[in-house]
Amino acid sequence: MNAIMDSMQGFGVSTTHYLQTHYQDAQGLFLWVSWAADLRNTFFIFFPLWFHLRSSVGIKLIWVAVIGDWLNLVFKWILFGERPYWWVHETAHYANTDRPHIEQYPMTCETGPGSPSGHAMGAAGVYYTLVTSILAIMTSKKKFLHFDRYLKAVLWTLFCGVLVCVCLSRVFIAAHFPHQVVAGVITGMIVAEAFNRTQWIYNASMKKYFYTTLFLTSFAVGFYLLLKALGVDLLWTMEKAQKWCVRPEWVHLDTTPFASLLRNMGTLFGLGLGLHSPLYTETKKSNSQLVKAGCVLSSLVLLHLFDSFKPPTHTAALFYLLSFCKSATVPLVTVSIIPYCVNGALSMQNKKGV
Repeated sequence: MNAIMDSMQGFGVSTTHYLQTHYQDAQGLFLWVSWAADLRNTFFIFFPLWFHLRSSVGIKLIWVAVIGDWLNLVFKWILFGERPYWWVHETAHYANTDRPHIEQYPMTCETGPGSPSGHAMGAAGVYYTLVTSILAIMTSKKKFLHFDRYLKAVLWTLFCGVLVCVCLSRVFIAAHFPHQVVAGVITGMIVAEAFNRTQWIYNASMKKYFYTTLFLTSFAVGFYLLLKALGVDLLWTMEKAQKWCVRPEWVHLDTTPFASLLRNMGTLFGLGLGLHSPLYTETKKSNSQLVKAGCVLSSLVLLHLFDSFKPPTHTAALFYLLSFCKSATVPLVTVSIIPYCVNGALSMQNKKGV
């Protein structure tokens, strides 16, 4: 089994070396794709955009992203996947040959295990949700029935193209092996399809949001503590990242497993708070296109400014706490506070006009 894994990972390193050697000019594109595929952009861009245009799609995006990333964390802790940028230095696979030189980049030094790829899994889940949602919306309108086949072809072609770019970018920067990104794509699509068949999330009570957040957090922490008690350190990758990353400042606390966990749990809890806020109840009946446009624009601008706030990293506990609070604030502000303010501002303007 070890020989098979070494062969697969050796092929992966060769693929990374080939891409870095022959497509060095595309480095900027690959780095941008890796940045764009981060789930942060789902929370700060796709969610506010879609929630105000069609709230059910926005809600589903959050559930797919959060549950998908939580499953990704659990899978990573179970599978103990290596990452190319440290594996190439430690393996005995190259005992009789020259060890390939692998370049590193600012986004290379992820600190968690590598399998399956979180970027590939998140991108597959999010974009699968977007494609299927757009198709469901468009095909429900009779005037688009004649273009149904062409629309499907275009959207699924774009979907495949985006995922190929994401997978290549993660392999290019030596953050993942090819089999890890393929596994990420498959599992991400499975999660998204599961939520396409799930209806209760659209009417979930605040109690369900609270207990779901509590269960997911407790399960992950309990799993970590149980294995630690059995002598298994699930944070074994931190030492490897710090040892083999060529620049210490590229090892970021926000790439650690617990940072990911608390960020996702904060987002889910914040969505529940927002959907059950009196402010949302008061404003959700408004179907004005002007209000929707104002909410979209205000959300994108405000969340962009809010994203510039980075929790201090000198104390891990404080960083995790502030990450949870920051993540909870994003959907809360998007769902309830911004629509309430936009509605209020437009109402005042209409009164003045009268």
